[in-house]
Amino acid sequence: MQRKKTRSIQIGKIAVGGTAPVSVQSMTNTRTDNVIDTVSQIKRLIDAGCDIVRVAVPDMNAAKAIEAIKKSVDIPLIADIHFDYRLALTAIERGVDALRLNPGNIGDADQVAKVVKAANQRHIPIRIGVNAGSLSKEMLIRHGGHATPEAMVESALNHIKILEQYNFHDIKISLKAHDVPLTIKAYQHMSETTDYPLHLGITEAGTIRSGVIKSAVGIGALLAQGIGDTIRVSLTGDPVEEVRVANEILKSLGLRQYGPTLVSCPTCGRCQINLVDIAERVEDKLKYLKKPITVAVMGCVVNGPGEAKEADVGIAGGKGEGLLFSKGEIIRKVPEDELINALFAELDKLNKEANN
Repeated sequence: MQRKKTRSIQIGKIAVGGTAPVSVQSMTNTRTDNVIDTVSQIKRLIDAGCDIVRVAVPDMNAAKAIEAIKKSVDIPLIADIHFDYRLALTAIERGVDALRLNPGNIGDADQVAKVVKAANQRHIPIRIGVNAGSLSKEMLIRHGGHATPEAMVESALNHIKILEQYNFHDIKISLKAHDVPLTIKAYQHMSETTDYPLHLGITEAGTIRSGVIKSAVGIGALLAQGIGDTIRVSLTGDPVEEVRVANEILKSLGLRQYGPTLVSCPTCGRCQINLVDIAERVEDKLKYLKKPITVAVMGCVVNGPGEAKEADVGIAGGKGEGLLFSKGEIIRKVPEDELINALFAELDKLNKEANN
């Protein structure tokens, strides 16, 4: 796939847009002014492969806490701000790397000008974020009473014009809805309209079961068209799962190499080992590895050996036993109850060889 060329902006040490790889974002769900809990969660997000973290800034205590958080983590930090321009100014003063705010919602022209001036002086990008559920009444009336792709794009462009009139162009844009087709159409329209980098996501996607599917379909469809520069998977629950899912979406499209890839068959009547249990246990063990490596867990002799031989390391089941492969070569037969230990012993061996 060929990605659409967009403008490049810099969020801390991470480039977004231009020729930069698609980055992964998430958002903490701790109280931001609880620095200990927030830093702890951010470190877990970093370990899972997160590139950029956003924190909620609902009040001045949260804005002031950014300074302490920044001293404790090495990752770009975005402040999520609504309505109060003073929170944006304080977040900038305390060292935040970017803002998520809509200038039309944070005060009069003088207040917006103060925020834009401070952001310009410190090269702080601003994300314009439009959600289908929060379009203005006027915008909805103008578009037939419903959230439409055109309404979402028009709303974003109105916010962008406010920033551009102050000669501010370090902008990225999001156009999110829980409705997947609506979100896709809005991003397609915006991609044809502007070259600002786009932040992809399906908002309010739900819990892991439904949210992963909606996010993978929506974000994946856009990325496959070359649209999107940074992504956030929105799930109800632990934000670490958002990062893991985001990385899997990017890996499935060949846009990122991060952590292991598990290849496992769906099982059928030919399978004669407890493949479901083995695959789940292997997946759990692989969860904390960062090295890009392909691991195959296959259940029968039809597709199993071929798939396993293409992996860096793998197993293919037989009756009460399985074949252990490494780099395309059969190593030995292993009893079923020893397959997992044998597989991870071979993984450890490969890791040691790579580090020598």
